[in-house]
Amino acid sequence: MVLKKDDIIELDIEKIVYGGEGLGYYNDEFAIFVPMSVPGDRVKIKIISVKKSYARGIITEIIRPSSERKNDGLISFEEFEGCDFGMMNYGAQLKYKQLMVKEVIERIGKNKKVEIEEILESPIIENYRNKIVEPFSFQNGKIITGFFKRKTHDVFEVENNILNSKLGNGIIKRLKELLNQDGVSVYDEKKHKGILRHIMIKTNSYNQAMVVLIINAIEVPEKIRKILLNLKESIVEIISIYVSLNPKKTNVAIGDKNQLIFGEKTIKERVGKIEFNISPTSFFQINTSQIERLYSQAINMFDNIEEKNIVDAYSGTGTLAMLLSDRANKVYSIEIVKSAIEDGKKTAKENQIENIEFICGDVTKEIEKLMKKESVDSIIFDPPRKGIDEKTLIEISKTGIKEIVYISCNPSTFARDVQILEKLGYRLERVKPVDMFPQTSHIEVIGRLTKIGG
Repeated sequence: MVLKKDDIIELDIEKIVYGGEGLGYYNDEFAIFVPMSVPGDRVKIKIISVKKSYARGIITEIIRPSSERKNDGLISFEEFEGCDFGMMNYGAQLKYKQLMVKEVIERIGKNKKVEIEEILESPIIENYRNKIVEPFSFQNGKIITGFFKRKTHDVFEVENNILNSKLGNGIIKRLKELLNQDGVSVYDEKKHKGILRHIMIKTNSYNQAMVVLIINAIEVPEKIRKILLNLKESIVEIISIYVSLNPKKTNVAIGDKNQLIFGEKTIKERVGKIEFNISPTSFFQINTSQIERLYSQAINMFDNIEEKNIVDAYSGTGTLAMLLSDRANKVYSIEIVKSAIEDGKKTAKENQIENIEFICGDVTKEIEKLMKKESVDSIIFDPPRKGIDEKTLIEISKTGIKEIVYISCNPSTFARDVQILEKLGYRLERVKPVDMFPQTSHIEVIGRLTKIGG
């Protein structure tokens, strides 16, 4: 039988592949990828696309559940509130994340020699996100927020987001009540009309919140201002409210201009001994319970750290740089986002940290300038998901830096970049997966590389 779209078949799921989808073989030879499936499942699926060498299907019925599947009768991405690993027990999530890292290091990184160390589990596996961004939509006569359905820009509503902090969930629920009472228009990306685009909530371990309402406008309408001040009166934990003005035709959520409506310019978060300032645009790891554990793993990968001058590239608010400063001789924090650098300087001053220098600019250019005037022993990367461009890696290799620690939220770009570095004379010595994102297929990874002959 030749498969075609909309066919219904039964399939045994054999493994999880990188990206989080289950894989089974039709007639023992034709690969079929099935999201929300678990190895050991026997499922009935509907074929949604067919290519020359593989197909994709969605589950319509679980005939025999895997022993690693949660016994709750749910099957779809929407039923699991946008959590593509939400159908597995946590032990299974960890097992398959570790295997995915191994697969991608071997397949993309072309490295079968390095040992993948045991994954570091998260101490909290639900309601752990200190930041959430949800798009607005108008459905069935009311304003909703939620997640995009897979492969679309169609929003589905989640009543109780199991990833978001409980405080964040409560704020979003109350905000939607107020917006529906006043009938504010929702942005239509096709027509480029309407006001409400996204809601961002940042929370901290002190149970405080920053609210950032992202709208399609060039100034803050008085109606929006009144709604947000009303929201503040309803929820006393809100200590900061911004409106982000984003009138552009873009998929980027936050705008270029962020106007403070109420309260503090930043919220604070403590990691180890240090209290950090977090603004609407600054990057901060989203799983507060795991931040210190992640960075401790990375810092401990350096040899003789007390004697070293270290560059923290893609530094964000300087979280890692300031934790490094407690043990390293000198730290240079490089970040292109000006507001993040300002947050970092403020934090360093408040915490009386003096052996750190903040540099605002492009990593490639700033490292080159820095190396001409200062002695740098090691570098640590924590780049965006897209990884590091080859030109930057080449320039860094030319500096002769002997030790690199690389933190990545995207194992595939990590593996790609590591392969480039290995061709440039570095050796990958350690790989440590860290689970920053329970209930999802996303995984953080830390690697250590040294210059061969260095």
